[in-house]
Amino acid sequence: MNVQSKIRGGTILARSLKEKGVEHVFTLAGGFCNPALEGFMECQMPVINCPHEQVAGHLADGHTRITRKPAVCLVGPEGFANAVPAMLEAWGERSPVIFVTGSSTLKRQGAGGFKEIDDVAIAAPLTKYSVQVTDGTRISEFVDRAWHAATTGYPGPVHLALPVDIMFSSFAEDAGRDERPFDRTGRPVPRAWPDPERLEEVLALVRSAERPVLIGGHGVWWSGGEEKLAMAGNKLRMPIYNVPYHTKMLATDCEAYMGLADFHQYQPSRSAIQEADLVLMVGCRLDNQMSFGNPPFIQAETRLVCVNGSHEELDYNIGADVQLLSDAGAFLDALRDVGRTWTDWFDLQLARRTQWVQEWSDHIAGETAKDMAQGRKIHPLQLALDVQANMKDGDWLVFDGGNTHFWNEIATNISAARGRVLGGILHPGNYSLLGVGVSYALAAKNVHADRTVVLVTGDGAFLSGGLSVEACFQENIPVVVVVDNNGGLDCISQQQERLFGSSRHFATDFRDIPFHTMFEGLGGHGELVTRRDELPGALERAIASGKTACVNVKCRGVISPIVAATADKREKASIE
Repeated sequence: MNVQSKIRGGTILARSLKEKGVEHVFTLAGGFCNPALEGFMECQMPVINCPHEQVAGHLADGHTRITRKPAVCLVGPEGFANAVPAMLEAWGERSPVIFVTGSSTLKRQGAGGFKEIDDVAIAAPLTKYSVQVTDGTRISEFVDRAWHAATTGYPGPVHLALPVDIMFSSFAEDAGRDERPFDRTGRPVPRAWPDPERLEEVLALVRSAERPVLIGGHGVWWSGGEEKLAMAGNKLRMPIYNVPYHTKMLATDCEAYMGLADFHQYQPSRSAIQEADLVLMVGCRLDNQMSFGNPPFIQAETRLVCVNGSHEELDYNIGADVQLLSDAGAFLDALRDVGRTWTDWFDLQLARRTQWVQEWSDHIAGETAKDMAQGRKIHPLQLALDVQANMKDGDWLVFDGGNTHFWNEIATNISAARGRVLGGILHPGNYSLLGVGVSYALAAKNVHADRTVVLVTGDGAFLSGGLSVEACFQENIPVVVVVDNNGGLDCISQQQERLFGSSRHFATDFRDIPFHTMFEGLGGHGELVTRRDELPGALERAIASGKTACVNVKCRGVISPIVAATADKREKASIE
């Protein structure tokens, strides 16, 4: 008599995710999740155990952004509440992370079960798909549904709740596999090909334009179309701009890539976008980052075309003059063969960029000369520039914080103009969630073990999520953390000083925190830098140490252009 072997529900979950192509799991191991962890161990799936569930979520998000393959964040019921901020960050970036909760028992649901929480309802507005599995024989089916929701259309995070009694219960190995689809391996993501007539309407607008610009967003990145974007811009001599806050799509050596479509962090974009007679937004949303497509960001007389790969994206872009449903790559292939070039217009934007770089270079040189003459602390922009000057081509840069983030955005454009070609850049997304930097740096190093990964973080941002650095030590994944230490929440205090008047700020100061000794205590390398001339040597020693290292740099607080604009009556241009 043949006796069919049985496995726990957690093992079915693990096998189903492995079958889909998941390569990494991030968790804070808990009792409710043990059967799934047993399954991942059996599947030889790499699992990184984190000191906090929010860290696990950010690591899964960072890994997914870099690889463009869904990673898993596995948490228990109370840990789900800790992971919600990571879910929010992934939602803002449309990162297809799979969040899994080992949740309270199904048998006693609604009766006050141990650690009972309505995780499905909480996750619903922050994910594309949130569901509880109530039948263990359907685990594989729900993994299939979640995967499809996460990766198709406009991608985004999803959430599966697997009650603990189903997680621990045993089921046939082939449970639920007697119905279609019989093959549940990962499939190619469906693409939307453009309607020929609508495509020709858009291409006709392009041909007749005299001053077109391209703005690329999330949809380009998640469809893998960034190389085609660069090819189109370079061939047509059409300037390209990147949606603010989004992961940088183009290598910093792409000639057509000018900078952010943000009037404050990259001022030349103002002239280009406001003078343009055609704005092509590919894979973007007309949200607050784009001032909803309204003046003064995009002029009323400018023709605005939005190209998106899904109907859900187009729903955000109802304000566009023309909408086109199309995969980003398919549209960019057609655009590349439009048969025109805009050399004079393109060269004008290059000249403006060169002038902008020179003006900022002259400004920071003057500021630094004053700093040295007067014994002042280093300017945060000078810190950002010096960090990149001491990196190598192909290294990864992560930045995190308020003013720290924005100064590093400016520095990245200046450094690119000076020849620095970074391997990649990560930073907080649309929600500007502080504390993600260490997790993203660890994710970058985990994927690109042969590259140096440097994080430049504000002191406040590090305090928000710095505990995640323990995972770097635990997993022996060394990153270099440079702390822009200005002694407080400078981004907020400077807004307060403009709002309150008389240079007053409140509840934003920190004590003198020795971040470098914290790293030393954990077994890493740490140095304190109080003068600019100490920085190159400190960075060199930190990288050479082979350890997770901290360079704690005493900087002065300087308000960035975008924060100044936000404080000054919230001027409407790239900010709501």
